[in-house]
Amino acid sequence: MARVVSINISAKKGVKKTPVPSAKLVAGTGIDGDAHAGGGKRQVSLLAVEDIEKTGLAAGDYAENITAEGVDFSELRLGTRIKIGAEVMLEISRFGKECHTRCAVYNDVGDCIMPKKGVFAEVIRGGSISFGDDIVLI
Repeated sequence: MARVVSINISAKKGVKKTPVPSAKLVAGTGIDGDAHAGGGKRQVSLLAVEDIEKTGLAAGDYAENITAEGVDFSELRLGTRIKIGAEVMLEISRFGKECHTRCAVYNDVGDCIMPKKGVFAEVIRGGSISFGDDIVLI
């Protein structure tokens, strides 16, 4: 079973995010209080804890919003829907990201796995999520 192992937010873009116990997701926007909240295809970023552990870093160090356990995001397709907890529905909108400049994350850790292993999603249905919530692929 897949689950949320960390929810991470930051007030600025391009920096490590800080884990929080729960968060509110807003449809069409992203995570309330996170610098990346807004319209577009990159409202929420997701990364597997299994990929992070291979680097020796911690959840949030790659500036991902949701760190998940038990999901191989590289096996998903665009448009895959992800239900988190009882309310939230995300839709995979983009794989990885292009790093035009070396952000604070890259400078701190020496490399970034988000361009290769991370995914981005749009919030289709908002609501609250918490540490430990189940993740179901639709």
